[in-house]
Amino acid sequence: MASTIRVILRENVDKLGKAGDLVKVKPGYARNYLIPKSLAVSATRDNIKRVEHERKAVISQVAKLKHNAEDVAAQLNEVTIRIAKPVGDNDRLYGSVTTKEIIEALEEKGFSIDRKKLELSGPIKQTGEFEIVAKLGSGVSARFKLVVEKRVSA
Repeated sequence: MASTIRVILRENVDKLGKAGDLVKVKPGYARNYLIPKSLAVSATRDNIKRVEHERKAVISQVAKLKHNAEDVAAQLNEVTIRIAKPVGDNDRLYGSVTTKEIIEALEEKGFSIDRKKLELSGPIKQTGEFEIVAKLGSGVSARFKLVVEKRVSA
């Protein structure tokens, strides 16, 4: 009958636990795999205290990031951006509105968002009003309006 030892996971390990969890594993698994790969540390009293302190710091930081994302979302929900593009027949655009153009319009309004965080339901190829979703992180998303207008030639 093999004994077990307690270790604290430093990273998420499939089928074992999440970072910060105190788990029981066989000594060979800990000694030969988890500890050498820095996936876990021995569960000494000092290590348990340090992990608890780090966990509290991470929870505090996550709460702060979520609060900041909620503030940005509240502001972004009120925003309407306008993009003028040349159009052809039936108000269809030549090409489409790109996420880069949307990001540039948002930057003009004072928002800095990664273009990969934008969710478009599909390519925007017509004039009109569209709702765009921006995932701001920490489970927070914002919705803002995009109005695509016909560009007037001068």
